[in-house]
Formats: sequence, C-alpha cells, structure tokens
Amino acid sequence: MSSKKLQGAELTLSPAEQQAKINEVRKLIGPAVDKFPAMCSDASILRFLRARNWHTKRSAKLLKETLIWRLEAKPDMIRWDDIAQQAETGKVYKADYFDKYGRTVLVMKPGVPNSYSVETQMRYLVYCMENAILDLKPRQERMVWLIDFEGWNMSSISVKVTRETARVLQDRYPERLGLAILYNPPKVFESFWIMVKPFLEKRTYKKVKFVYPNAADTQKVMEDLFDMDKLESSFGGKWTQGFDFVAYSKRMREGDDKMTDFVISGAPLPSDQNVTAETRQSSAPDNSLELSEDGISSTDETASNLGSSDETEDLHMSCKNEIKVDPNASNSKQMKQSK
Repeated sequence: MSSKKLQGAELTLSPAEQQAKINEVRKLIGPAVDKFPAMCSDASILRFLRARNWHTKRSAKLLKETLIWRLEAKPDMIRWDDIAQQAETGKVYKADYFDKYGRTVLVMKPGVPNSYSVETQMRYLVYCMENAILDLKPRQERMVWLIDFEGWNMSSISVKVTRETARVLQDRYPERLGLAILYNPPKVFESFWIMVKPFLEKRTYKKVKFVYPNAADTQKVMEDLFDMDKLESSFGGKWTQGFDFVAYSKRMREGDDKMTDFVISGAPLPSDQNVTAETRQSSAPDNSLELSEDGISSTDETASNLGSSDETEDLHMSCKNEIKVDPNASNSKQMKQSK
C-alpha cells in the first residue's frame, strides 16, 4: 500500500517510493548519469526531488539546468582573491561557529552599503555558499542564515539583489537552507517583505523566522540554536568583537585550499556520503526550528567531474533531447539580465 499522503501541499513517500522516483529521474537525465555520477547520486537527486515535491520531470529539468550552470559558471573554482574586496565590509560572511545541530552559519547584514553590481554580489554569494556547503558536518546538509537588520532602511532595498539571491538559493542550491533568521527587522520592513514573498517558493518561505531581541519567546530561539558565548552581540550573544577582515581572509584562504583538495579528489561531500533513500528515512530528523520538511537533504557536488568542453556539449545535447532546457541560460547571462 502506498504511503503517499499530503502534508499541506507536500508528499511523504516511503524509501521504496523515493528510490523509484530517483531511478525515474536518472532515466530522464539520460547519458549524463554515467558521465556525472556525483551530481546524479541518490543524495543529489533526492534534494532536487524534494525541491519539486517529488515531480520527476520538474526535478530532472532543474537538475539538468544546474549541471549546465555548474559546467559554465564553475562555482567551485572561485577563490578568495577573486572576491576578497567585496568582503571587506562584512556585509556577508561565514561565521566561525556552527549552530547546535552542526549547521554552517552565514551572516548577512543588508544594512551595510554595497556599491557592487548584482552580478558581482551574486558571484560572492555563490563563493560563500560553496564554502559553507563544504564545511557542513557529516549527515547535516543544510545551513542557517543569520540576517542582521541594524542600519537597514528603505534606501537599503534592492529588489534585483533580493530576487537574484532567492533565485540562486532556490534554483542552484535547492534544499540547502535549513533556517533563515531575520533578526530585529524594523517595522518598515513589513512592506518590503510583502514585495519579497512572491520571489520565494513556499518551501523557502516556511523556513524564515522573525526574531526580536525584546521578545523572550523568540529570543529563546537564539539560545536554543547557538552557543551564546560565540554568537555575535548583534544577535543577542556575548561575542563583542566585530568582523575582522584580516582574520577572515586567513580562514577563507584555508577554505580555498580545502576546496582545491576536494575538487582534485573527486570524493563526495562529507555531508553526502552514503546517503540513499533508505538511510535518509532512518536518519535523525533535523527538526531544529525548521518550519518545513525535516530530514537530510541531498548534496551539491562540485563540478570536479564536469570539466571538458566535450562533456559540456554532450550534456547540452542530452538536456535538449530529454527535456527542453535553454543551454544559453548560464548563471552569468542571467545575472547580467537582472542588472
């Protein structure tokens, strides 16, 4: 008897049903499966399936588009020296601590001015995402975004940046976000939030939580999630030192070395090893204040096996033959269109 049932608009499938969906997606992907085993692993396909509520054709289409994007944009080849200048203000950075569930933490400060183009900002965001994913603990495949609204006002608004950020997160890194904490947004943000919501898929929207420092019930969210001795004071923690660009640069260069070693090795990400429909079902649920579906998501492997121009052409042909995907819709071109 099938275990399919609705939870709102989301399906719950048994491990056997999930595996059947994985196999169906592999057939839709076609010859690329054998050439790109990392991106077509059970764990990777599971992530894309959940992002499209187990609809196999939509999942295969999204996966193919992501394969093409990774082949052309080469996100795992971006290095600190390429984007360091954008990090100087501390507008976006990876924290040097994890939450209590082993999730990488990205800190964002939308109130800090940024004069860079949308394309340049998205390239830096992609670098941060790649670095954060590589740092995820085993069997923990999602991260936390901490968004500090200090200094934010209506002049800080960029609909283009917001739209592109949502697109990168949802289309290129689906099921990577575990929780987004909007810390102390001003009252005026409510009108902007109404504008933002249409850019967000329901699964993403459900992972957003508003936290206010003067509200005991929501402040408890921070205490339950983080070691308050390590959490920045701007989020109600006890760590009073500000963003140190020199120290952060050292960490990121070490991260670059780690990424290079990882790409050369061709090994699966630590968070993605031995993940199948069966092991995902039996894994401890990630119910740490996430407002949507729990459980282990799949992975975004680097493009270590996706390098040659012949492979790129083969993948384009495979995508065209199986499902219509615009091979010219590369990340860089899409970003330029948004400028």
